[in-house]
Amino acid sequence: MSTACPSFWHSRPIDRRCVLRAGGLSLLGLGLPELVAARAMANPASTEISSKSSFGRAKACILLFMWGGPAQQDTWDLKPEAPAEVRGPFQPISTKVNDIRICEHMPLLAQRTDKLAIIRSMTHNNVDHLTATHFLLTGMPPLPGGTKYTDWPHIGAVLTKLGRGRDPLPPFVSMRPKVPGDVPRFVEESRGQFGGWLGQSCDPLTIDANPALPGYRVGDFDLPAEISARRLDDRRALLSEIDRQVREQSESAAISAMGRHYRRSFDLLHSAVGKGAFDLEAEAAAMRSQYGLNPHGQSVLQARRLIERGVPLVTVFWPNEGIKNVSVYWDTHSRNFIDLKERLMPAADVAFSTLLDDLESRGLLDETLVIWTGEFGRTPKIGQRNSDAGAGKDGRDHWPNCFTTVLAGAGIRGGQVYGASDRHAAYPAANPVAPVDLMATVFHCLGIPPELTLPDSQTRPQVVCPGEPIGELLA
Repeated sequence: MSTACPSFWHSRPIDRRCVLRAGGLSLLGLGLPELVAARAMANPASTEISSKSSFGRAKACILLFMWGGPAQQDTWDLKPEAPAEVRGPFQPISTKVNDIRICEHMPLLAQRTDKLAIIRSMTHNNVDHLTATHFLLTGMPPLPGGTKYTDWPHIGAVLTKLGRGRDPLPPFVSMRPKVPGDVPRFVEESRGQFGGWLGQSCDPLTIDANPALPGYRVGDFDLPAEISARRLDDRRALLSEIDRQVREQSESAAISAMGRHYRRSFDLLHSAVGKGAFDLEAEAAAMRSQYGLNPHGQSVLQARRLIERGVPLVTVFWPNEGIKNVSVYWDTHSRNFIDLKERLMPAADVAFSTLLDDLESRGLLDETLVIWTGEFGRTPKIGQRNSDAGAGKDGRDHWPNCFTTVLAGAGIRGGQVYGASDRHAAYPAANPVAPVDLMATVFHCLGIPPELTLPDSQTRPQVVCPGEPIGELLA
């Protein structure tokens, strides 16, 4: 089992305030009106960070999640002076910002580094894909033995609870396109994807359909020919009556959540706005091609269409291409350099850079936060073993001790590298960043006050994110 850089865990002493914030402050829950008004609770003059104009700049967030764990020393943090067994064959290239260099296989992003804040000192201590995701989707460590119902809530679930978004579209969407030969445990068991202790009503609308395929559709958002609008209204009325009777009999949380999902589905069926948000064929062929005619590129395009119409949070999980005898996702235990060069970095480079340009051209980049991250990085040495999975002679194993996350857009000061890794990209050498502080930075940009508490399933108030925003990253 790997451990993080020892100095990191002692770099920020945990004071009484943090303990109280993480463990619950009292036995009183908050009412929904208070939750919706939480943004107004913040006092922008209370601290130097909250006085920054970055607070609340982001009306929406697109989280590009590279399931599997990208190798930081082969993408954003190359070490050309390191020994061959560390550095690998890739070369760093100059970028739009003079003192920033990234991998030669991301040439489009190299011309957009003026928009990027590259954090090269992310760190935690979990080498397991399924639980490490929890750190980067929620900011918090996963509870041993926890489930999707007891996990800390995803960022999108918090926004849902706060009433963000615009009806009839869902406030929180997850793009998880399935392909033949997928790995179910990645998709179904990765922790931190859902509403957690905020309840199932805060779960995302999950899109499993592959948007790169002809005839892509999300659910049954086209009314069947045999069902008239009148019959749909009758069914809605029947559902409302059933809801009323169940509520009178003290409905369970699961039934309550299902009822809300059904009501939203009815609204989507009636709404031209709702149906149009998922119609990728309405996009110009040239634009679809720019994003990349592959599951990831089209998922990123779908995310842009959703936030453009008022969806506050879209997570785009990297899809498994389903190629036989090839490592899944970014989990390059073998063929690390072949897959990065041919399969992974080109698609990521195209989609991320196109998203930045597209958002900017539409006037949306200044109000949309974009996050690019995986759950961890890869081992410093090629072939090094650091988990049960190990690594082949041309692969890298899991490595959570040091990896890279990239931010762009609303509230973020681009053109910078924050933090640094050591000479082998093994441990943070400067400004280590814990996921909880990354998430606090994200919440700051989204206008969520640092002291915000929400009631868990037992009505105990929990501080949503007990981290500290990173001031240097903020505009």
